[in-house]
Amino acid sequence: MRKLIKSFSNAINGIALLFKSQLNARIELIIAGIVIFAGFLFRISNHEWLTILLCIALVLALEGINTSIEIFANKLHPNFDKEIGKAKDVAAGAVLIAAIFASVIGFIIFVPRLLDLFKL
Repeated sequence: MRKLIKSFSNAINGIALLFKSQLNARIELIIAGIVIFAGFLFRISNHEWLTILLCIALVLALEGINTSIEIFANKLHPNFDKEIGKAKDVAAGAVLIAAIFASVIGFIIFVPRLLDLFKL
């Protein structure tokens, strides 16, 4: 049981480190909060909630993986290294791909509701 508690404690510490150290993660968390608020406001369907929550989880999880790759790479090779730079760029690109597709999904779900809201 102690191992399980320690494991959860380490994971929570990692999440806290992610949001303390990474501006992009904090921005993504704020956007997630706005999207969740919009979901309640527009009363999106259960399937839309599942899609939105999966997108939020994917972007934040990839941001965590990207951050851990950057920390590890910087520790492994503190000086500039072209190949390590490529690995870091690819990891950042993965976050960007997820964020772009999450945004597209958000637009598909919310734009029709916003258009209906502003119809005369």
